[in-house]
Amino acid sequence: MAIGTKHWNRLGYERELWQQGMTLVAGVDEAGCGPLAGPVVAAAVLFPHSWLETGLYSKLRGLNDSKQLTEEQREKFYAVITSHGEIRFGIAVVEVEVIDRINILQAAHRAMNLALEQLQPAPQHVLVDGRAVKSLRFPNTPLVKGDARSYSIAAASVLAKVTRDRLMLEYDKAYPGYGFAEHKGYGTPQHLAAITAQGPCPIHRRSFSPFRPVAVELELFDLAALERAPETDGASPA
Repeated sequence: MAIGTKHWNRLGYERELWQQGMTLVAGVDEAGCGPLAGPVVAAAVLFPHSWLETGLYSKLRGLNDSKQLTEEQREKFYAVITSHGEIRFGIAVVEVEVIDRINILQAAHRAMNLALEQLQPAPQHVLVDGRAVKSLRFPNTPLVKGDARSYSIAAASVLAKVTRDRLMLEYDKAYPGYGFAEHKGYGTPQHLAAITAQGPCPIHRRSFSPFRPVAVELELFDLAALERAPETDGASPA
């Protein structure tokens, strides 16, 4: 493989759309569908179409699905993405009260739309991680495992993940004893034990197990299909 070829390949979906004359192509992704506590966060990222000729910005080499990166790497890429003068981005947070009212899938889709609406001018086309989002208000292409196939989606996954993790660190201070700083709200043994000992706190999702029957939750939200289980080998879950 020639030097740099993979970086062009992972801009392949963007490049195809740019070549069709769509200069405003965004990637969108969410973080936080699976946890028992805290908000769901979505981010949208729009790279400059001049990268059709120049390729990926050199400081973004190594950008990947946020779950495949260490915390240090995510923070580094977050700083690059948010400080680059030609990269447009939007970040949206949907709180637990809304999640419990409309369900996690609809809350995640709402966050995606809110993040995309922050992009000015509006994107002409959107690359979406995962399955099709019928409620998305922009023309879009769903990409299964898109955060590992598209740099735009990968960038969005990093912004969403870092934003949510920072929020959970603040919640750890507000609601000590649950371990939010370590597990970020996922249903780890530590977290479940804390819930048993202390009961739920205001940021727990009452529509989720163990606060409602597991069978009902899975039937409604199909969380297993939305997001993988937490990883423990260096990079924390989305």
